[in-house]
Amino acid sequence: MHFIIYCIDKPGSADLRTNIRPDHITFLEKHRNNIFIAGPILTEDSKDMIGSLLIVDFPSIKAANNFASNDPYFNAGLFESVSIKPWKMVFEPTN
Repeated sequence: MHFIIYCIDKPGSADLRTNIRPDHITFLEKHRNNIFIAGPILTEDSKDMIGSLLIVDFPSIKAANNFASNDPYFNAGLFESVSIKPWKMVFEPTN
């Protein structure tokens, strides 16, 4: 089942995000088979990262929560909020 993981950074945490990013990317690489899409949420001018959005595939919301709570960003205290919700694809990308 797919889940959206929507995370908003704490204000003023750009340096923390930058410092933890290599560990975060390594963590995502280890879970590549569970990740449908992932990337940062940007400011309106697209200059700064202010959060994260992932769509992941796990058998349960408990497993998705476990994944999210083991992310180095989460463990470093980067996020002001994290929301995890089931998601259903209606339109698929076309080439």
